[in-house]
Amino acid sequence: MTKRYRPNLERASPKSPTSGDFEVSGSGLGVAQDQWRSIPPLAAPGAVQMAIDSWLFEQFCRGNQPPVLRFYTWKPIAISLGFHQSRYPSEWRDLTWQGEAIDLVRRPSGGRAVLHQGDLTYAVITSGEGNRMQAYRSICEFLIQAWRSIGVDLDFGSAGRGYIHNPNCFGSATAADLVMPDGRKLIGSAQVRRGTAILQHGSIRLNPDRALFQQVFGMDEVIADLPKIPRSDIIAALETAASSCFQMTLQPEPLTEEEWQQINAQPTDRAIASSSNPGG
Repeated sequence: MTKRYRPNLERASPKSPTSGDFEVSGSGLGVAQDQWRSIPPLAAPGAVQMAIDSWLFEQFCRGNQPPVLRFYTWKPIAISLGFHQSRYPSEWRDLTWQGEAIDLVRRPSGGRAVLHQGDLTYAVITSGEGNRMQAYRSICEFLIQAWRSIGVDLDFGSAGRGYIHNPNCFGSATAADLVMPDGRKLIGSAQVRRGTAILQHGSIRLNPDRALFQQVFGMDEVIADLPKIPRSDIIAALETAASSCFQMTLQPEPLTEEEWQQINAQPTDRAIASSSNPGG
């Protein structure tokens, strides 16, 4: 018998909960509430990664998937635009790095442009009651705990709404982002919500190329000074922290052939088409 998961897609109460009231829970799931799906790390083009996240989120909203945690990288490297980011430099369409074109894709989530080179991306699909900032703080707690366990202290940024005038996600650090004690931004995150269901994904800057960042954004990147730790160990620390923070067990489960067919059957609108609106 196929399990059915039942996320609560009703809007949260208009009364704003207090700052500690948001709880990641998969809210309203009918079975295996304490079990999340873990999809093994995958390197793939940006349009494919965004199609996977969008499909998983849609299936979760329909009650066909449990909560999900996954980590991935972008191959070839890419620039991802926030869902509502309508303007960007026209030259981003023709960028190359090491002889290979840089993809330009659109995320289902908000925020500003992210250069995905030398980074690790995480995605959390779950649900819970509370406002947007409470959700960020609750979900990001596993990132804070994981990096603390390997000797890196992180806290939330403090930039206000002015960030929307900066096309570069890593050009500022909002209250949804995580910074090191010296202010250098390590993790930028963005969300898309449907009722109480949430897709939150974010970029963790591990070993970015300073010259490429300068080429794309026209500014120097302040690179975080991180311990030399294998990426697999970082993912293991993140998974351990997530299990503790969300009080759940991760069940490794690769995407099936049938799921890949459904993902590939989606409209291919994640890559930026020529009808998009580049500009200043």
